[in-house]
Amino acid sequence: MDQSQQFHQHIQQGYSTKGDYFVIGGGMLGGEAVPDTQVKIPLKTLNRHGLIAGATGTGKTKTLQVIAEQLSLKGVPCVLMDLKGDLSGLARPGASNDHIVWRSGAVGVPFEATGLPVEFMTISKERGVKLRATVSEFGPVLISQILELNATQQGVIALTFRYCDTHHLPLLDLRDLKKVLQYVINEGKEEITKEYGAVSGATVNTIMRKIIELEQHGAEEFFGERSFEVEDFVRVRDGKGVLSIIRLTDIQNRPKLFSTFMLSLLSEIYETFPEVGDQDKPRLCLFIDEAHLVFAHASRDLVQKIESIVKLIRSKGVGVFFCTQSPTDVPDAVLGQLGLKVQHSLRAFTAKDRKAISKTAENYPISAFYDTKDILTAMGTGEALITALSEKGHPAPLVHTLLRAPVSRMDILSDGEIEEEVRNSELVGKYNQSLDRESAKEILDQKILRAEEAAQREKEQQQSQPQPSRSQPSSSRPKKKESMAEQISKNTMVRQIGRTIFRELTRSFMGTLTGKK
Repeated sequence: MDQSQQFHQHIQQGYSTKGDYFVIGGGMLGGEAVPDTQVKIPLKTLNRHGLIAGATGTGKTKTLQVIAEQLSLKGVPCVLMDLKGDLSGLARPGASNDHIVWRSGAVGVPFEATGLPVEFMTISKERGVKLRATVSEFGPVLISQILELNATQQGVIALTFRYCDTHHLPLLDLRDLKKVLQYVINEGKEEITKEYGAVSGATVNTIMRKIIELEQHGAEEFFGERSFEVEDFVRVRDGKGVLSIIRLTDIQNRPKLFSTFMLSLLSEIYETFPEVGDQDKPRLCLFIDEAHLVFAHASRDLVQKIESIVKLIRSKGVGVFFCTQSPTDVPDAVLGQLGLKVQHSLRAFTAKDRKAISKTAENYPISAFYDTKDILTAMGTGEALITALSEKGHPAPLVHTLLRAPVSRMDILSDGEIEEEVRNSELVGKYNQSLDRESAKEILDQKILRAEEAAQREKEQQQSQPQPSRSQPSSSRPKKKESMAEQISKNTMVRQIGRTIFRELTRSFMGTLTGKK
């Protein structure tokens, strides 16, 4: 048996599946596509998460597009973070050409141009369904992690949330949070000290500065009402899973807002979705493009929170896929949880690059057909090293794969086409209405105003009290004007002179009586 036949048998055995699956591409050996070596990804394993990595321009985004559209065709809804604006083409059918025909034939799959059901969403000022969450829904722990607070500052935030819960003060947006913090050290200082103990003004001022920094990243657009219900991500239209594309093109330079939103979304899904265990296909898949932005600018506590959720969320039937340039962008604790790995080509321009490639190669299974380190720099656009999990949870063989072409448009939609999609949305009317109900800020403003009005009324009452009458005791009546003699007699100097004169006269008189001078 020659090497080509051995490779053929190796791939067919490693990627056989009894349940439902989709084909991501076909195997390659010696730089050539090998017929009948389809790389099949079992739907059952996609709640074990995944990674799409590779240098710029190697086809990562198109691979993400292929996986998302194949999941949609299988009835699996997806959420896609679109930081570069490259994924809007999922809403329209693709166009065939000679290269796509060749690629589809080499992989062994038909090319059927198809547009998928898409819902454009936003957490900023982009067009689409507005995604929001309230400060109360975040809770004190998550808010503290996002603001990167120390233990003392976290205690103040916990106290603030407790006070708001006890006194029924809804924390909807950052204005509410700032107002309560100001109240804690000003008008409500005595009340807070009596209930919870003294709060340092310096600590509160530090927290306020961190909140302002978060606002400068655009968070005021995200915090508020109406809160998005994550169940609206799990929709199917005409048998196809709806692809919720969150347009983030205007927050690329605001990573703190992106990581804040990402963590809140994962937390909400984890807390809301029921436990389902391993099913025939995932309930929802999330794709996080430019994933290094989540981890590079997140605090240690924030990263640990993400790691915990990624480890536990698969039991909710949710798969999370990270798309980034290098596997080293993802923490080891998260990387170890990723079952599907799609590695595009890497560049070796510097000694640092070569070290990174050596480290990357160690993350993949050893193959009898490839030198992983060499092939990482030799692959062309639209090719990738792939390893997945079998239905029994075993790692499938590492295979150099010719990826199938997307069936949806590989270009972006025009502004008019995006506007049409947004106009036809089922959710815009539900979430894009501006709500500003009474919350902590308004309630405290009214409370302070009432206190000021009460103090003013008390002052006016004191000023309007009648003057004392003649019937009052003499001690309260004004005294008569003193005479000149009385005023002189009360003068200290006059009294002293009088005593001196009296003493000298007395001595003179006594000397006369005794005969002495």
